[in-house]
Amino acid sequence: MNPTATGPRTTDVTARDFVSSLTALQALAMVMTESTGEDEVLNLAVSAVQSLSPHCRAEAVWLDGEWRSVECLRGRLRPRAGLEAEIADLTAAGGVLRWPNVAWAWAFPLSSRGGASGYLVVGSPERPPQHEWSLLRTLAQQAGVALANARLLARERATRAQVADEHDTLRRVAALVARGATPEEVFTAVATEAARLREADVSMMSRYDADGTATVVGAWARNGPQALPPGTRIEHGGNTVHTLVFDTGAPARIDDYGDDAGVGGRTARQLGVSSTVGVPMHIEGRLWGLIGMASMLAEPLPQDTEPWLAGFTELVAAAVAHAQSCVDLQGVAEQQAALRRVATLVAEAAPPATVFAAVAAEAGGVLDADVAMLSRYDADGAATVAGGWARIDIDPPIGIGTRVELGGRNADTLVFRSGEPVRVDDYSDASGPSADVARLWGLRSVAAAPISVDSSLWGVISVASCRDEPLPADTVERLAAFTELVATALANAETQAALTASRARIVSAADATRQRIGRDLHDGAQQRLVSLALQVRAARTAVPPSAAQLAGHLDQLADDVTSAVEELREIASGIHPAALIRGGLRPAINVLARRAGVPVRLDVDIDGRLPEPVELAGYYVVAEALTNAAKHAVATVVDVQVAVRAGVLHVEVSDDGRGGADVTRGSGLVGLADRVEALGGRIALHSPQGKGTSVSVALPLGIGASRD
Repeated sequence: MNPTATGPRTTDVTARDFVSSLTALQALAMVMTESTGEDEVLNLAVSAVQSLSPHCRAEAVWLDGEWRSVECLRGRLRPRAGLEAEIADLTAAGGVLRWPNVAWAWAFPLSSRGGASGYLVVGSPERPPQHEWSLLRTLAQQAGVALANARLLARERATRAQVADEHDTLRRVAALVARGATPEEVFTAVATEAARLREADVSMMSRYDADGTATVVGAWARNGPQALPPGTRIEHGGNTVHTLVFDTGAPARIDDYGDDAGVGGRTARQLGVSSTVGVPMHIEGRLWGLIGMASMLAEPLPQDTEPWLAGFTELVAAAVAHAQSCVDLQGVAEQQAALRRVATLVAEAAPPATVFAAVAAEAGGVLDADVAMLSRYDADGAATVAGGWARIDIDPPIGIGTRVELGGRNADTLVFRSGEPVRVDDYSDASGPSADVARLWGLRSVAAAPISVDSSLWGVISVASCRDEPLPADTVERLAAFTELVATALANAETQAALTASRARIVSAADATRQRIGRDLHDGAQQRLVSLALQVRAARTAVPPSAAQLAGHLDQLADDVTSAVEELREIASGIHPAALIRGGLRPAINVLARRAGVPVRLDVDIDGRLPEPVELAGYYVVAEALTNAAKHAVATVVDVQVAVRAGVLHVEVSDDGRGGADVTRGSGLVGLADRVEALGGRIALHSPQGKGTSVSVALPLGIGASRD
């Protein structure tokens, strides 16, 4: 650089002095190169100024947009403010400064890789000679290079330290997994390590449910007790990083909650945090949850927090996946073992009550609940307890057969209405008879799932906890999977029991019918026919020998009477109502209505004949219902509706009597149910006390061809 009018003055200098200065400068450069920190480099540069130019001394160092305090032989350089504007006007080549109380001041650029990162300000009573000025410029350049190297070295060391620390973290987490630590311990360790590595105030690890609800599975807080303990559920929605990450699948940040009154703002104020970052965690290609951290300082988290946290998430993802797989495998194994135990009971033809009790006990044990119940939904809007289990003492105890009315906001009612799994984490706000019982038992959190048998809602299985923390996040999912496994067992148990009972009733009915027919034949028609045969044969003995033709007729008559007895026995089982045989179901029902002991309103929509088994079943349904209405219901009117729709015969008989009919108490409806179910039909009885009785039957017509 050529000195300007305000630059260094030219003076004579011996070659020996110049070479000596260059040698000293070279040695200084080597020392700077070996220096390990910025402060050490700056100290060397400031101290070397006077050795290169005896009349000059370092006045200040401007670096990275601010004045730096630097140690030197005469003490610590503490420059005065007020020269910032002049520094800002300098170019990369530096230049003269108007320094107070200094005759001449020059800013030498501390350049590195061709760009100025600051200036070394040198002052002198007069302008230094050209060669001294050149030496000072070279000194500043060498200091800039040494500074750049020191920074690179510092970053490299920091990176190495961070990598080593992260590897230590990974080893510690892996060691937890290897020694069989619980998933909660692994997740908490991951959250703690993330906070330690980044010096965060709060860190957490959460897992997502299918609907976006997040459950904290591990957390750490600098100020002691965790405000978000494991098990805390964070509902989807509002201004939270959990909602943002779930909706976008990308990292999210909130640097200012302001006066947010939602769950995000309330939680932030509760924790005392001002800035939060969350990054997604993917396991096996799907969004599993997130890792987040928060700061309690006024300024937001550093801008590199998201990429760093994303890298940390990838680092620990394998350990988290392994911990989760252990949970999944353990759950599957427990469920399979439970299924085998239940299936064994069914295979051994255990009573349904035994199977239901086993199902409740297995569900409670698999899901680590305090109470488990299995209830069947009734047609009249109630749930009947079919099986129960409790790990704790509860009062009153679970009563099998207890009926609880549905209604209000509780798990049993919500499942009945929606047909979907539900959970209620705070039963203090629940309502209805079921909730009243739950509160008596001290239940706090309840999860329930529907049980469907043959594509129809059969009942509900529920598990509950009395502990302060809610049930684990995956309880509903695991319970739903468990109910799918046991639904078949339940169906088999009920079907087997129903089939056994039905077969017994059918056999009993057949035996009774045969006995009655035999008795009627023996005591009635058979005796008369036998007596007639005897009379014929007596008459035959009185015929004189000359009347051979008459004798032959009497012998034939006696044989015919004997054959008639045999034929009567054969056709007795096929006797049907005459009106039904002649005209079909419509006229037969009309006859029943005329003979009934109570007024009947008919609505029969049938065209032509129906398959014989269907006509017989429909006829006996109407006949039995009318008989019951007249004899037992004290009804004033009976409505009979019969119609064929979509290949199904529908029969409904309703009365306004006193109700209270019960199939299980041995009424004629038991036989009707056997007949209807044998044809693949369905029969339903609705008979609340004081509100009449309604019998509904649906019979498919695919039993045989129509008899039109």
